Amino acid sequence: MTLDVTDSRLLSVLQRRGRISNADLADAVNLSASACHRRVGRLEKDGYICDYVALLDARKMGVGATIFVEITLSTQADEVLEAFERAVRLIPNVLECHLTAGAADYILKVVAESTEDFARIHRQHLARLPGVAKMQSSFALRTVSSTTALPV
Repeated sequence: MTLDVTDSRLLSVLQRRGRISNADLADAVNLSASACHRRVGRLEKDGYICDYVALLDARKMGVGATIFVEITLSTQADEVLEAFERAVRLIPNVLECHLTAGAADYILKVVAESTEDFARIHRQHLARLPGVAKMQSSFALRTVSSTTALPV
């Protein structure tokens, strides 16, 4: 399925206002409510819309520190990569893990309460990940731009 202009507008609005009512969404993209409902259902069925979530305020949740961790593994063997990826998925403070091309093998986005809390996460979890040869952590001082919305 290819996206037309109306599908793109629907996705754009839903990315920013996931709780919008079908009637308001239909008005926003100039569709009837029934046509809007059908299109959104098709976008869900076809996998363009994966899920609906509530985005929480990290500071209010007590995890206001964001740390980016670059990890280099001892080898690129499939079994080491797979073991690392299985283990990193089990760490609740790791919000994102990306296999990368470049100086590091992986980049992790980690949240913590404080530098002391990150030291605990590092000691109890990150340092115990399989195959790790080198780690470098960078603390975010301020978030300049952040979105979950993909360009449509």
